[in-house]
Amino acid sequence: MKSFENINKAYNSVFKQNELSIGVVVPIENYEMGPVPTMKDHLERVHLIEQLGFKALWIRDVPFNVPSFGDAGQTFDPFTYLGFLAGRTKEIALGVSSIALPLHHPIHVAKSAATIDQLSDGRLILGVASGDRPDEYPAMGIDYEKRGALFRESFAYIRKAQEDFPVIETEQYGKLGGDIDILPKPTGHKIPLLMTGSSRQTLEWNAANADGWMNYPRNLYHQKLTIDEWRKLLAEQRGYNKPFMQPLYVILADDDDFKPIPIHLGFKLGANYLIDYLEKLQDIGVNHLALNLRFNSGSMEETLERLAKKVLPLFHSNKREKITS
Repeated sequence: MKSFENINKAYNSVFKQNELSIGVVVPIENYEMGPVPTMKDHLERVHLIEQLGFKALWIRDVPFNVPSFGDAGQTFDPFTYLGFLAGRTKEIALGVSSIALPLHHPIHVAKSAATIDQLSDGRLILGVASGDRPDEYPAMGIDYEKRGALFRESFAYIRKAQEDFPVIETEQYGKLGGDIDILPKPTGHKIPLLMTGSSRQTLEWNAANADGWMNYPRNLYHQKLTIDEWRKLLAEQRGYNKPFMQPLYVILADDDDFKPIPIHLGFKLGANYLIDYLEKLQDIGVNHLALNLRFNSGSMEETLERLAKKVLPLFHSNKREKITS
C-alpha cells in the first residue's frame, strides 16, 4: 500500500505514517456547567497553541444550540471563524470536525472550504459528517432519515466542484452543465475530506472515497480492530494509505502520576499516564489526536504549557516544524 497522499500543507504536516500528532479542539476553555462557552480569550489561546507547537486546531459545525445535546460548540459559524483564524495564524493546520453536509448546499461548502484553503496557503482539513442532532433537520426543512443519501450526493458534488467547469447532476442540489465554474479552487488538487464516524455509509464506501477517517474514542482493543479492518480494505484497493484520527477529552491532573479515571469520552489523568496512553494509540495506528479540554479544571494556559513541555516532544519530532507541501 502506498504512503499517505500528498494533498495540501495541513494534511501533509498533521498526518505521518506510523506517527501520532496532537491538536486541540476549540473552544479552549472549561464550560462544564453549561452548553455555551464564553469564547473569552479564544484568539489568545489559539495563538498559544500555535506557539507551543500543537499541529492543528479543530472547530465544529453546530448550527443551533440544542440544549438536550449539551454542547453548542464554538458558537461562531465555522467558515467565518476559520477565515478569521486563517488571517491571524501562520502555521497551525485549520481543521473542521465536522461539517454536517446535509445541512448545507455543497456549492457553499466547496467555495468556503477552497477560500479558506487559499487564504491560509493550504492549511485546511475538512471533516464531513451526516449530522447527529435530529432537532436541526426539521428546523431547516430537511428529512433527517435521508441524511445518508444527502451526505453521499453532497460529498460527490464537492469533489466535482474542484474540477474546472464541472459537469454535475444531482437529485437534491441542482445541476451544472460545464458552462459555469465554481471559484476558487483549492491550493492542491483537492480539499482533504475526512469522514466522521460512519455518516450512514459502509466502511467500504469510507475507504474508497474519504481521504481519512475521524472516529470516536473506544477502548484500545476495539479501536485497534476498527483501524485494522479499515486499513485492510485500503490495502485491498491498492491505493494510498489514509490517516485515522480521534478526539479525546482530557482533564490533566497536577500530579504527573495520577492514575486514569474515566470521564465522558476520555480520562482524568496525570501527564505520565497520558504519555503511556498516547503511545498505545500510536501503536494501534492512530495518526492524530484532537484534545478536548472542555472539562479541564486547571488553568488552561498552564495546562497547555505542561502538555507542550511534557507530551509534545515525545510525539512531534520537530514541534516547530514549518508546514511544508
